[in-house]
Amino acid sequence: MLLHDTGLIYGRYLRQSLRSRFALLFGVLMPLLYLLFFGPLLTDLPLGGQGSSWQVLVPGLLLQLGLFGASFAGFSIIIENSLGVVERMRVTPVSRLALLLGRVLRDATVFAFQAVLLVLAALVMGLRAPLPGVLIGFAFVALLTVSLASLSYALAMKVRTPQEFGPTINALTMPSMLLSGLMLPMALGPGWLDVLSHLMPFRYLVDAVRDAYIGSYATAHMLYGVLVALALTALAVTVGTRVFRTTGA
Repeated sequence: MLLHDTGLIYGRYLRQSLRSRFALLFGVLMPLLYLLFFGPLLTDLPLGGQGSSWQVLVPGLLLQLGLFGASFAGFSIIIENSLGVVERMRVTPVSRLALLLGRVLRDATVFAFQAVLLVLAALVMGLRAPLPGVLIGFAFVALLTVSLASLSYALAMKVRTPQEFGPTINALTMPSMLLSGLMLPMALGPGWLDVLSHLMPFRYLVDAVRDAYIGSYATAHMLYGVLVALALTALAVTVGTRVFRTTGA
């Protein structure tokens, strides 16, 4: 029943996304702008790691896509709450976990598609990366999307209004981006900043994807990245499901 219910919710929201093609393409615009206007500035610069500047920048942009896109996913549920859609769904026998999973799997599908567009544009601009590494990058984007979308929906169920939700998300996502080394490796910064960045779970994900993009798979970065991604996903889905079960009950 869980798979059946999840499929129903997933299909409903995926159809909504497919009807809004402009929003689907607009979501990848910011990483594309970074790629087009920031990427050429890094060409041939020593960035403190193996691989080309594109192999450093593109993994960060992929995770930036998931970070910002999934973090703001809760806006949609605030609208649904105000229209009574969520309450009507919750009085049905559909699993509460399915109500969450259907939504976050739709989000993961959308951002994986946008990630493919971003990588194709990067290939045109000069990115060279092994296919297994690129696929690993997509998997990390999907896990990050599931994690952050789950937490975003949970927060949206609690705060109720866009005026509360937006500033809270901004206050969390900006430090996460700056301290996780999405744009440039944190090893380029002073030692205290590099140490501080290890408190950010996204740091381990971006290090793992950068290793994958140079073809290094059996590394400590990859191990830590996989463990952090899986732990974050499990925790976020658990929290999100609990909120769906209890809020307004």
